[in-house]
Amino acid sequence: MTLLELRNVTKRFGDFIAVDSVSIEIKAGEFFTLLGPSGCGKTTLLRMIAGFDAPDGGQILLDGEDIVDLPPEKRPFHTVFQSYALFPHMTVADNIGFPLKMSSKTLGEIKTRVAETLEEVELSQFADRYPHELSGGQKQRVAFARGLINQPRLLLLDEPLGALDEKLRENMQRELINLQAEAGVTFIYVTHAQNEALALSHRIAVMNQGRIEQIDEPSKIYNFPVNRFVADFVGKINMLEALVIEVSLLHLKLKVEGLGEVAVPAKDRIKVNDRGVFAVRPERVRIVPQTVATNTGFQLSGKIKDFLYTGDVTTYIIELSNSTQIEALLPNSVPGHTKPFEVGDAVAVSWEEQSAQFFPD
Repeated sequence: MTLLELRNVTKRFGDFIAVDSVSIEIKAGEFFTLLGPSGCGKTTLLRMIAGFDAPDGGQILLDGEDIVDLPPEKRPFHTVFQSYALFPHMTVADNIGFPLKMSSKTLGEIKTRVAETLEEVELSQFADRYPHELSGGQKQRVAFARGLINQPRLLLLDEPLGALDEKLRENMQRELINLQAEAGVTFIYVTHAQNEALALSHRIAVMNQGRIEQIDEPSKIYNFPVNRFVADFVGKINMLEALVIEVSLLHLKLKVEGLGEVAVPAKDRIKVNDRGVFAVRPERVRIVPQTVATNTGFQLSGKIKDFLYTGDVTTYIIELSNSTQIEALLPNSVPGHTKPFEVGDAVAVSWEEQSAQFFPD
């Protein structure tokens, strides 16, 4: 069931169009993420949903009713910011209970709900502490708890984990998923971190220059990007300039700069002489020592030019015989590898046809 709908929402700052006729439907109970680079319009869109900014055009519908003219305090939403926005002179319990106090709840109701919420976010033992006595992760949990205590229809989260270190950020991601599932509240989450969006979301809207490029489930955003921008922004990908030289029902044959003729799966509305890019993700690229290479199927020869070891995986940069470079990502637990590849090792490079894609200009 659709809870929130944006219809052709637009926001201008002078001559600059920050949000350009955006339309989205967000379902009740959904973890929905707005993903994109800095300046793409995602925070501006979130602020319009919250009521902090007014759109210059379009509608924002809650349960089918336009709320554009409804002030922020009248909207059943709560916003969690990266800065936490905790009151330094209040204890954890008082910070969490503040929205209930503003709603004129009784002291008994406030005490009960605060105790329940503290337990949910595992902060019961910190109830009497002040924000300056908490770690970054604990402050963030207080901010989440304060956002959820009033049982809002929507929780709006603007880069809420941006100030945390990587390990704590991963822990908080798991907590967020659990909190959202337990509370049953619809989350609209803003981030520029692709991995975070992929890990947390039911659906993602990828934004660029004020517009929506693609809305889909994380696996489809990653594996089936609709265009060059989405493919390049979400995850790592090899891209090389390409020209379409043959079109059939099943395949496109491309002339790829540095690779020669390469086949990729067919795509609608592509014709001979279209230009664009050939793309294949590093984890789809297979590399083996040239000594064990076979002569069957598509295969290129090259040498390891460099590599980046990150513990669980290694990204290898392979330089082909014509100086074209391709990245390949291999897990470090691949059976049969007695040692990782070293710089200068001769390798054979290949990939499955269905793993590659063509994106027109």
